[in-house]
Amino acid sequence: MKKKVGLVIALMLTLVLSACSNYKFKEDMNVELADFNHMSHRGEKVSLDDLKGKPWLGMYIFTNCNTVCFPMTENMKEVQERLIQKGIEDYNIVAFSVDPANDTEEALTNYLARYEVPDDSKWHLLTGYDQKYIEQYAFKSTKQLVRDDPNSDQVTHSVTFFLVDETGKMVKNYSGYSEEVDGVPIDLIVEDMGMLIDERIKNKN
Repeated sequence: MKKKVGLVIALMLTLVLSACSNYKFKEDMNVELADFNHMSHRGEKVSLDDLKGKPWLGMYIFTNCNTVCFPMTENMKEVQERLIQKGIEDYNIVAFSVDPANDTEEALTNYLARYEVPDDSKWHLLTGYDQKYIEQYAFKSTKQLVRDDPNSDQVTHSVTFFLVDETGKMVKNYSGYSEEVDGVPIDLIVEDMGMLIDERIKNKN
């Protein structure tokens, strides 16, 4: 009986591993982002053209957020930790502030420092535009919701991580926040990023 159970478990593991090895990246969308050129938390201009050549993960956050931004940033930090573990290097992480009037370069620098990310050189926290601009850019270009709350100091925004390929096209969305255990597909994000990078290298050769 024990031998039969062992064979069943071995077979299941084989099937799981086989399924994983056969996984192929598939775009959910193909949305060309509108150009941008904003100030980063380092005091440097960062444009869409600057980011081209490498895939990147984007999200919307703000430093005074008292709800979802903290877990979203922690989840993105975990994504980066997994990328480092797998030896994946050619990527960027871009966070658009949805509260630009208050999110100065210094405020964004202090915000990122709270998380002790493993490689902050990959992170670009952007500001330097007005509220109306980021609401329109989020909706028109990245299909995300950003809406200022006139009755508080909070801003409503999507909790999505979006994957942009090396040409500046948004190709996939993921949940960046969930109250459920394992609700954020960190392993899938890392797998997709690695495959995008591998594909870029193959195309170069």
